[in-house]
Order: sequence, then C-alpha cells, then structure tokens
Amino acid sequence: MAEPVRTSAPESPLDASGTFADAYVRISGLDKTYHSERGDVEALKAINLEIRTGEFVSILGPSGCGKSTLLKCIAGLEDLTKGSIEIRNRPVTGPPLNMGIVFQRDVLLDWRTVLDNILLPIEFARHRTRDWREKALDLLHLFELEAFADRYPWELSGGMRQRVAICRGLIRDPDLLLMDEPFGALDAITRDELNLELERIWERSQKTVIFITHSIPEAVFLSDRVVVMSRNPGRIVEILDIEMARPRALDIRETPTFTGHVRHIRETFEGLGVMKRVR
Repeated sequence: MAEPVRTSAPESPLDASGTFADAYVRISGLDKTYHSERGDVEALKAINLEIRTGEFVSILGPSGCGKSTLLKCIAGLEDLTKGSIEIRNRPVTGPPLNMGIVFQRDVLLDWRTVLDNILLPIEFARHRTRDWREKALDLLHLFELEAFADRYPWELSGGMRQRVAICRGLIRDPDLLLMDEPFGALDAITRDELNLELERIWERSQKTVIFITHSIPEAVFLSDRVVVMSRNPGRIVEILDIEMARPRALDIRETPTFTGHVRHIRETFEGLGVMKRVR
C-alpha cells in the first residue's frame, strides 16, 4: 500500500498563548550585536520564531541579513545579546547533543578516508568508532557512496564531497539538522540532485531541519515554511507556508502553486529594495 501523501508540515495545534504546543525550537526576542573598536554592528534584531517537531524550515534572505549568525545562535556557537533560544524547552547554552550540522564548505579532512571523515563526530564524542562503522556504511549506501568508503576526499567530485558531509552530519542520528547553504557552491544539476536526495532523506527520517539558502526556488521546493529575512539589521519580515504535496519531484517547479510562491517571495524582496524589479 502506498504511503499517504503529506500536504504540509505535521499538524501542531496552537496552545492557549497562540504558540506551537510542540515547538522543537523556540526563539524569543533574539538580538545579536557584534562589538568592536570600530563600532557596534547589529546582526539580528527582534527575532521571534518557533519551529515544530519534524518540520523543514528554510531561512531565506540576502547576503548580510544574519542567516548564518542565526543558525550559529541556534547551534549554541554564538552568545546572544538579548532574548532566548530553547530546544525542547531547554535553554541553549552550548551545542546540543542531539544536533547535526552541515556547512557550505564540506570541511572534509583530505588525509582521512571518506569513512573516517564520517566517523569524526564519533571520535570527538569519545565513542568507539568500531561501534558506529556499520551506521556509517549504511549512510554511504543511502547516498550511493558505499564504493567510495576507502577513498579520500580529493578523489571525489564536489557533489560527492557534500554527500559525505551530510552523512557526517547524520552519523549520530540527530533530531535536529542545521544546514548552512550546503549546496551553494555546486552546479545547478548537482544541486537539483541533492535537493531530491535531501527531501527523500527528510521524508524518511522526519528530522527537524533548519536550512539556510540564498535560492528562492530551493527554499520553496524543500520547505514546509520559508522564513524571509531583511538586513541592516537582520529581521524576519514574513513566514510563508508552502502548501504543496510531498514527495516533490523537480517538475513541481513548473506548477502555478510553485511559481506563485516564488513570485510572492521575489516581490517581497523587491519591496524591501534588496532585489531589482524586472520589467
């Protein structure tokens, strides 16, 4: 029997205060200011956001709007100037144990094999790598890379290297996966392939994913909701529900619903003056 089609994010009724009852990540009144001898720089201002358990949320905005800074705050890698971040109702005071992270650059170690790169977080956690070897090989199989387990990163294409980086982010089976423009440096064809693979993995695992991107079509294709940000300082200007059935194939980008979402976000950026109006 075919699996039921999900038409949107998991249903999550609002509680009496108007917030998500099952919010996995809750950001309240977040400000982030960098201090230096040349003056203060407000990176983020008045960020309020709740992300539900199992939801795929993209954060979209122009360069300099604080997207990556926000992700680092969620990851516990940046101190907050004001406000709070909670994951599962617990304040974030450092990197959560149940988190995986994937960066734009794959940051693989060229002197370690693909398998050993994937097992690196296990070494950092001081676990026995031999107990996790089968899990790492299963991930390589999932991304059709099992034949490259003993190869080195310099022997792989850019797309293959990024697949390895995603495997490394998934090795500890995190509940929360943070992704900072992971496909930004890839060619269009490889990027499309990895968009499809990421959606397939997310559909199977139902992890909570926060995905940073500059690409409007990528955000719409992957997400349950798209958080639109402006800059100077970085603020949330809109949160858009993406109401399209899953799983999604690439040809969904030709549908009126998809193009309507893309057009709406583009017009939002045009109204903010961060994108030129095309006539």
